[in-house]
Amino acid sequence: MYRDYALSPDLFHWESQSTTSVASPAGQRYLRRARSDLGTAPYIFLGPADYVSHTGDPPVAITWRLHRPMPTEVYLAARAAVA
Repeated sequence: MYRDYALSPDLFHWESQSTTSVASPAGQRYLRRARSDLGTAPYIFLGPADYVSHTGDPPVAITWRLHRPMPTEVYLAARAAVA
């Protein structure tokens, strides 16, 4: 199970698969995409987002800042996933 959840209405925590390290091809692809001008969160329904930071290795946890805050009901449901 992945630890993906809302930190706030405009910040989202996303976690890679447990075997993905920063140095792996997938980890490098995530970080390269995150740092590029075209980087978007892997959750398309939340819309475009910008890379904020990452931690861990493995798995890699990336924090994304959404261009538009989540609707309240979506935020509450996403936040509740870790409650």
